[in-house]
Amino acid sequence: MNSIRRQYLKWASAVGLLGPAGLSGVIQEALAKGDLPNTSGVVSAEGVVSINGAAAKVGSPVRIGDRVSTGAKSTAVIVVGKDAYLLRENTTIVLEASRTDASVLAQVSILTGKLLSVLEKRGPQRPVHFRAAAATIGIRGTGFYLEIHESRTYFCLCYGEAVIEGPGMAPKEVKSTHHESPLWLEQGGGNMRAETGPFINHSDAELIMLEKLVGREPPFVALGLTGRY
Repeated sequence: MNSIRRQYLKWASAVGLLGPAGLSGVIQEALAKGDLPNTSGVVSAEGVVSINGAAAKVGSPVRIGDRVSTGAKSTAVIVVGKDAYLLRENTTIVLEASRTDASVLAQVSILTGKLLSVLEKRGPQRPVHFRAAAATIGIRGTGFYLEIHESRTYFCLCYGEAVIEGPGMAPKEVKSTHHESPLWLEQGGGNMRAETGPFINHSDAELIMLEKLVGREPPFVALGLTGRY
């Protein structure tokens, strides 16, 4: 068993993914073999998890248009299409549809909390915008981690490309192979600025887990960059 697999199993056990409230027996067996099938909806629900205000559990469907929330000391892993999300405690997101096609995800609003996400690649005309406080982050397919704080937002583009926009700030293009450019998006005086930040509160093992749920592997694995985070 390689080091990343050990890290993942240790983390998955800690947050309940391998317990009775976590992944199904089929996925547990696949994990042991080093492979995961595609799945959808709520994959893990630890603690208090809700969809549109109603209690959710493993297997509950999640659709474009839904509002998903976690409570204190709670986590959730959800899959919608070919995108996967890990919500940490006290997190609320809204999956918003395109105005012209209700089946197409156009924007994800992160209202509170901390979110780790991996998304399928989309064409230049189909970016998904992630709205966090005053910041809007356009993404066409990547992995990223985001935390909302009172006066600033933390954003780590784990791999891929993104464009960050905010009041009073020129659009900022960010590219990353393996967590190279974490940022604090500082808000003050009605304007936003991007400042270099540390690497915090997420891991390669979590990204590998999310990508496996949608049948992919993070690009940093093939590059041999695993193990630093």
